[in-house]
Amino acid sequence: MPIARPTLFPTPVAGWKEFVRLPKLKIGPLVAKLDTGARTAALHADEIHVSGRRVVFAIIDDGKKRVYRAPLVTQKRIKSSNGISEMRVVIRATLEIANQSFKAEITLTDRTDMDVPMLLGRNALKGRFLVDPARSFLLDRKSKRPKPTKTRP
Repeated sequence: MPIARPTLFPTPVAGWKEFVRLPKLKIGPLVAKLDTGARTAALHADEIHVSGRRVVFAIIDDGKKRVYRAPLVTQKRIKSSNGISEMRVVIRATLEIANQSFKAEITLTDRTDMDVPMLLGRNALKGRFLVDPARSFLLDRKSKRPKPTKTRP
């Protein structure tokens, strides 16, 4: 049985869903699924266009379409969990989760049929978080969430 190595700084425990911000793009907070089974991060985007070394894409937020521009890192073939592979554009963006800020490569894709608009895979998570698959929203307890509405009897 492997022995856990002590660390100087404890690794924060995150839930399988957490709030994420992309501050330089002014996106978020949005809900992301922390998926240790996935390798890469993915963000839902519409109208993805590559123009030279730039990517232009749209995100619908609160019913409003917002257009974003980012440098193109590369394009790569990604196989999704359903076994279908597709070519995706890759951008590099700063992510903020709770009090941590770091850069990560993010693929842009249509996640309309998924429960959450963003997925963070192993490459973005490694060395930063331990993921508790039984819990959600452990890192950002102070964020504003909708309060339950009271129903009349």
